[in-house]
This record gives sequence, C-alpha cells and structure tokens, in this order.
Amino acid sequence: MSTSPMQMSEARRFQQLRGHLSYLKLNDAAEALNRVLDQARAERMSLTAALERLLEIEVEATEARRLAARLRFACLPEPWTLNDFDFAAQPGVDEKLIRDLATLRFLDDASNVLFVGPPGVGKTMLSVALGRAAVDAGHRVYFTTAAELAAKCHKAALEGRWKTCMRFFAGPKLLIIDELGYLPLPEDGASALFQVINQRYLKSSTILTTNVGIADWAGAFGDATVAAAMLDRLLHRAAVAGIDGPSYRLRSHQSQADAIRQGVNARVS
Repeated sequence: MSTSPMQMSEARRFQQLRGHLSYLKLNDAAEALNRVLDQARAERMSLTAALERLLEIEVEATEARRLAARLRFACLPEPWTLNDFDFAAQPGVDEKLIRDLATLRFLDDASNVLFVGPPGVGKTMLSVALGRAAVDAGHRVYFTTAAELAAKCHKAALEGRWKTCMRFFAGPKLLIIDELGYLPLPEDGASALFQVINQRYLKSSTILTTNVGIADWAGAFGDATVAAAMLDRLLHRAAVAGIDGPSYRLRSHQSQADAIRQGVNARVS
C-alpha cells in the first residue's frame, strides 16, 4: 500500500516536531506529543489549545523536577507539613502565630524564628513544616542541627575551606538550625554559629530551635560575649515562639499505641 505525498509530509512534519522539542530539551513535551495530538483530534481542540496543553505538560514536569531538587538540597528529616501538626494536642503552641509564619512573609523581611521549649513539644516538627512550605513556594532551604553545623565548620577550617563553608550557609533563603543546646558545642562551635548568623543578618532568614531559654544562653554556650552578639542579631527581627506544654511527641506515640491496642482488641473479640 503506497503512502500519499500528503501523508508522507505529515509524518515527516511530526518527526521534525518531535526532533525540535528534543533539541530544545523539552523532553516531556516530546514524549506527550502523540498523546496530545490524538486528544486534540478527538476533542476538536484549537491549535492554540493543543499547544497550550503540550507546553503545560512540560512546565508541570519542570516544576516537579525543580521541587524534587529543592527537597534533596533541603535535607528535611521528615516530610512533615503544617497539616500534620495537631494544635489541639499541644496547647502550648500559639496557632495564630504559626499560621502567620506559614504565609512566609517573614522571609520577605529576612526575619528569624526562634522556637524555645523543652524536648518533645513540637519545635522540630513546626520548623520542618515551615521549611517544607518555603520549599514548595520555590525557596532554597537547608536543615541542619547545631552540632552538625559546628562540625562542618570545624572540618572546613581544618581543610582550608572556611570561606566556601560560610558561602554555603549564607546561600539558602531559609536556614533551619535544630537542637541548639541539646549537645555541647565544641570549643569553636559557638564562634562558628555566630559567624553563620552574622553573615545572614538582615539578608536571609533563620529558624532556630532550642531547649535553652534566652536568658540562659550566656551560661549554656560558655561565652557571654558571643551569646549576646548572636542574640542581638537573631532577635533584631524575630518571632519568638515559646512552647511550654506537654510532650507532643510522647502524646503522639501514646495515640499510636492506643490505636494499635484497639486494633488488636478488635481482632481478638
């Protein structure tokens, strides 16, 4: 069966179009081209509508890849979002403040957020949830513990990479420093933490979680001058969320245990 010149022309045109899309690295659009053309024919779509659908597929795929890359860079320890936090289970949290922070307006002002309270009350979960919101909004975020930050800075100093290390911590729009005060910092740890905070001052935002009350920082970090200078920069533009309530973590574990026990009892009965 012979192929007409018009059919041959259309087939060649289709292959050329796929080739153009691939050359421009619009690979998802190229992959979807045949499907979109079939859809356009079946639904009698206009040329403009078909083209818009084709490019929409490419844009969605590009956004998904960029989101995945931002999440890899962020190193968030859990996939928590604000919807995962049970405010009723933790009355010590100011829900109105957290909802306001979730708008991410504090990033526009290069303001900081301090979560202060004993272990288990939800400080890390809230900081991760805000970090995830920032990632979803297109911002670069990086999560670390205070001990990890101090260790990386110490290693960089020994290897002659101090400036590179400082540029790295200065880069993210939002830096989350977790568990300050949980472990003793090395001798130069408080100084390294101060320098990270100092270079981000009035330029980008930092979320910090700590079990050490602000009034006790001087004693906890062993250097009253460094502690005072660090607090001066952190608190200049900051929201401080003191959480003084029951252990959110223990209550969550208890709820899970109760659910398992109820399930076992139901199967037994």
